[in-house]
Amino acid sequence: MNRVGVLVMAYGTPTTPEDVETYYTRIRHGRPPTPEQLTDLTRRYNAIGGISPLAERTTAQVDGIRQALELIAPGEYDVRFGSKYEPPMLEETASSFAREGFDRVVGLVLAPHESSMSTVQYMSRASAALDGQCEFIQIGAWWDDPIFVQLIADRVRAALATIPIERHSTTEVIFSAHSLPTKILDAGDTYPEQLRESARMAASLAGITAWDIAWQSAGRTADPWIGPDILDVLRQKKANGVSDVVSCPIGFVSDHLEVLFDIDIEARAVADEIGLGLVRTTSLNADPVFLLMLADLVRRNT
Repeated sequence: MNRVGVLVMAYGTPTTPEDVETYYTRIRHGRPPTPEQLTDLTRRYNAIGGISPLAERTTAQVDGIRQALELIAPGEYDVRFGSKYEPPMLEETASSFAREGFDRVVGLVLAPHESSMSTVQYMSRASAALDGQCEFIQIGAWWDDPIFVQLIADRVRAALATIPIERHSTTEVIFSAHSLPTKILDAGDTYPEQLRESARMAASLAGITAWDIAWQSAGRTADPWIGPDILDVLRQKKANGVSDVVSCPIGFVSDHLEVLFDIDIEARAVADEIGLGLVRTTSLNADPVFLLMLADLVRRNT
């Protein structure tokens, strides 16, 4: 078979309120959540309308990549989606390529930064499912892709434009990504450096000199997680004389719980409490330029 399989992977999310407990159990590697944990997660989903739009957003992104590849190279690619924690599971999608006799499969994760506990796990699971039955081409981090950086810079400028110009001198941009346990650093994981460098590149392109990084959405575990947390950073910035913050969750490519709740509700509540202005950059979602960039990334790696 000459067609190239494209396995697009993402975290996944429950699609109905009834799926939340099963989803949470998968995240906890088969251990059901306590009633308190389930109540807390359900509360956060309810705060953003009952369920996350991530499944819908991801479907639109995968469809957009498929359409872009069809325009670039008609008939050459078969694009399918696999999730880490919600059906269709990435192992099943990967296996479907092997069963159907594909010679090559490209793996692409919908996350710009690479880490041993995130994107590398996706690739390892997909590779195991393919079991050497076809060539597996792994596309790693793409946070430094010029088009990605330009898209982020454009969104930073647009968010900044909503703040009165007389307050720009006391405004700062905070770039954030999902925190991970600090144990990843012991093995030399470069995830934090990738975040800082992608933020630096976007800020430079946007003409921003006042910027910083923060971490968000840390798991509720006993292990220490990478910080500082964005909520603490907001308080620090206010204490240092910052009047407004542009929140740019650069580590996320779509609207979902970690953006709609952790930034739009939780971080905003802290900002309102301390009298700090807060605006968020718009998410990439199904931006056609973004999806064409990902399609071109696939094309260049095959």
